Amino acid sequence: MSRYLFLSLCVFFSVAQAAEKPKGDDTHDLSYSLGASLGERLRQEVPDLQLQALIEGLQQAYQGKPLTLKDEQIEQILAEHEAQVALQPTLPQSEIALQKERAFLDEEKAKPGVRELTDGILLTELAPGTGAKAGPNGKVQVLYIGRLPDGTVFDQNSQPQWFGLDSVISGWRSALQQMPVGAKWRLVIPSAEAYGAEGAGDLIAPFTPLVFEVELRGATS
Repeated sequence: MSRYLFLSLCVFFSVAQAAEKPKGDDTHDLSYSLGASLGERLRQEVPDLQLQALIEGLQQAYQGKPLTLKDEQIEQILAEHEAQVALQPTLPQSEIALQKERAFLDEEKAKPGVRELTDGILLTELAPGTGAKAGPNGKVQVLYIGRLPDGTVFDQNSQPQWFGLDSVISGWRSALQQMPVGAKWRLVIPSAEAYGAEGAGDLIAPFTPLVFEVELRGATS
């Protein structure tokens, strides 16, 4: 029935995957996982929902209790909503990616201890440094780890490496000139200061902001 439309769409794959694994008597993790999956999907698709009403409708339907609204009303409301969604223009993938990037950067900017450098680069100082700084045409010796917004590691080194600032992404070139030797920073670099609309092969999609933890071991001017 239509009143189960959103639930079935949002958790179908989660239920199918969960059914493959025995959970014993403890269903807390399964229940929480289904709720998280449903919440994430609805947050993206219907961001202005009233959560209390959502929970009330879910609880009444799941427990087989009388519903506050009649079936005919529910059918009509969902049909109207689906019609409105169908009329909305489909955004190009580039705009969707840019929206996700803006949301991610806004979340990062709101975290404690974050300050914004030039070009929208976000800095969190993990350890202070008191040494020299690299010049515009200098080199830096760094230990680093690079992650995508979802936490996936796409690059890292295990031994300090030297890089010329003229050979790295512009976000590094800008931030590392302001970084004293000995410091360790967490940098969130907007896609415009990284790989932009082109991305980088299969590793980094277009319009992807990057997160780096960088420890500066040496610098030349």
